[in-house]
Amino acid sequence: MLEAVLFDLDGTLADTAPDLCGAANSLLQEEACSTLPMEHLRPYTSQGVRGLLRAAFGIDNTHADYDRLSRRFLDIYASRLCDESRLFPGIAELLDGIESMQLEWGIVTNKRRRFTDPLVELLRLSPRTRCVVSGDTTPEAKPSPLPILYACELLACTPNKSIYVGDDRRDIQAGRAAGCFTVAVGYGYLGDSGPIESWDADLIVDHPLALLDYLLKRVSPI
Repeated sequence: MLEAVLFDLDGTLADTAPDLCGAANSLLQEEACSTLPMEHLRPYTSQGVRGLLRAAFGIDNTHADYDRLSRRFLDIYASRLCDESRLFPGIAELLDGIESMQLEWGIVTNKRRRFTDPLVELLRLSPRTRCVVSGDTTPEAKPSPLPILYACELLACTPNKSIYVGDDRRDIQAGRAAGCFTVAVGYGYLGDSGPIESWDADLIVDHPLALLDYLLKRVSPI
């Protein structure tokens, strides 16, 4: 019996790439570098500042400029948190359907709470979702199962009766480690994690309404 559906945020519930990639391009301009097309940056959106700095500047957290660029990137992003970010088409209907089935739903993201809470509010999800677990809520972030396990505690649901939905391999790794049924979304950012078919998700969907259809066939009417 299904009790809850948990979602990643960036690339799963919301298309936040315009604002995150815009912040990366603003930083490139500040550093007197050429901006990059959205199609180059977009796949790394789910990996946050780490992925976008690698895509934009070719650096990781061992680089001498990483901390400075990371701080500046986050400041720029904070100033444009939800200028162009929107829920993916079909998400509103999916959430309506989940609620009509009287299932709990929540958000488990690696995004820091500084950005998660205001973004969830701006997307008008905060009055509805029963829990929001950010990347700095628990001692470890995904792919650790700790954030998902904590969300299950908040919702008073059991992991093996819960679904975790995400657009990155580490989402699926975290969900499986927590004992959840895992769903990979083909419409998300997907990153550099290899083919989605290789992630070992229990289900792959190409649209939020495909997940709704799956749920409707498996959840008894109330």
